[in-house]
Amino acid sequence: MKFAVCNELFGECGFEQACRIASEAGYSGIEIAPFTLGRCPAEISKATRKQVSKTAERFGVQVVGLHWLLAKTEELHINHPNELVRSRTVEYLKELADLCAELGGSIMVFGSPRQRNIVEGLSADAAWNYALDTFCQLVPTLEKLGLVLCLEPLAPEETNFINTADEAAAMIEQVGSESFRLLLDVKAMSSENVPIPDIIRRHGSLLRHFHANDANKGGPGFGETDFRPIAAALKSIGYSEWLSVEVFNFSPDPVTIANRSLAYLKGVFE
Repeated sequence: MKFAVCNELFGECGFEQACRIASEAGYSGIEIAPFTLGRCPAEISKATRKQVSKTAERFGVQVVGLHWLLAKTEELHINHPNELVRSRTVEYLKELADLCAELGGSIMVFGSPRQRNIVEGLSADAAWNYALDTFCQLVPTLEKLGLVLCLEPLAPEETNFINTADEAAAMIEQVGSESFRLLLDVKAMSSENVPIPDIIRRHGSLLRHFHANDANKGGPGFGETDFRPIAAALKSIGYSEWLSVEVFNFSPDPVTIANRSLAYLKGVFE
């Protein structure tokens, strides 16, 4: 198992310090939220991109890819009825794909709950078809760059569009590309009526990335979620890709979270 950590955990300490903490904790990868590098891809210079790659390399951590793709953006939406909004969204995601490739990443995680909510008055079927078209327009760029966009099902408390792994799998099957796969997140799966190990086994053939956290939004081992059956399920499907620690509760502090989360995961998986 390859363990990574998401860089927004480290707040405003800077990418170099994030890589230092991750490396010292024992992670071999780091996953980047684009808004931590700049307001939009166009504002992240070639020099900055090269520096980020070199910094990660210097600390011996690999840039896994990008997540929180549309966070802190305005007027972007994958299934908006306005075609211009969707077109801008596709172009923005293409710019993020270029950024991901230049940083040395291979994975892009699509969560972004606000930018996928079904717009009031729009039918669920129409929203689905608009999103399908958006993702299909992005696929040629992903395939050209050798990237994989991983669709993340999210809990109903976060969004009203694609809440289960079954729904995400249906979208993935319709897009029909190896560059469009599935991400499973422990916190999100905790909202489903199906046991997490069953979800993992059911969709193992589509799974390309995994986010580790507790149902309480803390790090793995910081709550009641037992990762032992989760680890067993991942092993049973032969999963050997990245497992990234992503937390939403930054207490007590980033260093403690990073260290304790990885120690817990290694104890469970190894």
